Amino acid sequence: MHDDLSDERLMLAYRDGDTAAFEALYARYRTRLYRHLAHQCGDARLAEELYQDVWLKVIHGRTGYEPLARFSTWLYRIAHHRLIDHYRKNARQAAGLFDHDIDLDELPATGCADPARQVEGSEIARRLATALGELPAPQREAFLMAEEGGLSLDEIAAATVTGRETVKSRLRYAVGKLRHALQDLL
Repeated sequence: MHDDLSDERLMLAYRDGDTAAFEALYARYRTRLYRHLAHQCGDARLAEELYQDVWLKVIHGRTGYEPLARFSTWLYRIAHHRLIDHYRKNARQAAGLFDHDIDLDELPATGCADPARQVEGSEIARRLATALGELPAPQREAFLMAEEGGLSLDEIAAATVTGRETVKSRLRYAVGKLRHALQDLL
């Protein structure tokens, strides 16, 4: 019933009391949003906490929701602000957050049945997670919003309250650094 509705129409329906519309939105974004937060903070438990906070903010913000931008932009802007709030509150520990590896077992399974390919995929995922962790936070955020969130340059700029050209530069540098770090896999 809700599969054919846009994210914005679902959020409007949820705003008007349709809880099934919220469930549809949650299903569409649960994996992408969690992975974005997990890659951003590098700590599965913290990512889960932030993830729950973001959805609570969506729930609490539903009555004032107006589709002035795509829903995904609004959602990732909430996530961006929640991350910033966390880092401000925990400034001393923030630098150490990026030193932890992401628990790849917490991420959704790839669905591959071949054990050799699973091991190869796990190694690639570990290398990618390490390379992502080595990116400066603004570059990592822009890259993940584009790749995991599917946001455009303009949407990332709106979500992060940053200029479009700055986002474009961050993405260019992030992709260059990732290519360099993973060049033997290309």
